Amino acid sequence: MTATTLTAPVTASGRVPPLAGMRQTFTMAWRSLVAVKHNPLELVDYSITPIMFVFLFTYVLGGQMAGSPDAYLKYALPGIIVQNTLFMTMYTAMALNTDLTKGVFDRLRSLPIARSAPLIGRITADLAKHLWALLLMIGLGLALGFRITGGFGGFLLGTLLVMVFAAAVSWSAVLIGMLAGDAEKVQAFAFTLIFPITFTSSAFVVVDTMPGWLQAWSDVNPVTHLSDAFRGLLLGGAVAEPVLWSLVWAAGIAVVFYPLAMRAYRAKV
Repeated sequence: MTATTLTAPVTASGRVPPLAGMRQTFTMAWRSLVAVKHNPLELVDYSITPIMFVFLFTYVLGGQMAGSPDAYLKYALPGIIVQNTLFMTMYTAMALNTDLTKGVFDRLRSLPIARSAPLIGRITADLAKHLWALLLMIGLGLALGFRITGGFGGFLLGTLLVMVFAAAVSWSAVLIGMLAGDAEKVQAFAFTLIFPITFTSSAFVVVDTMPGWLQAWSDVNPVTHLSDAFRGLLLGGAVAEPVLWSLVWAAGIAVVFYPLAMRAYRAKV
């Protein structure tokens, strides 16, 4: 990445033209993706961890939860993918926090580029990594006996839905990354927030098996709606309600956290 790659004409008001800002955003996204070459452990996080989740949930819990690993895989794989995607949005928070503490944004601030380009570029790159992990888990599931009975169209719509939801949640990750003191605090906060939300949903168990008071929460839990929608699109079935609620939740999360994240970002840079 060079200064000439990022710089662009600036208007009299000091604003970068929209097309130039878009090019700069994709340049920053490419910077984040290329960085994997120099930090292979990041690719391990997006590859080994998803594989581990699929094997552990299928073969450790499958017999107890559904009578056989094959039966449980059919139910749980969509939920495992949803959980993994939500956990990985916190990588965005940790990466941004690291860039802040190492002064990366201070150097970028001296360039005549759109101020939002580094931020949106990071989110765009991380969404590509989410897609990689999702496809990897789907491929592993197919190898283990999972079948997409909802057709290729259902698979595409389900994948798009998960990516849209991940993009919305990424703005909450941005806010956490901006406010946390260091990467360790980001990780601790993410774990205490996402872990209970995912495990009190329909991602891994049927909601009807929960106590009544917990069912009330699970029924409105956004992870439940997303897991049910993704499962329904992959396997076929009625999905209109969970898809609608997933989109409502995604829009609500974005509406709340986008302005808060951008305000915190501008305060930092």
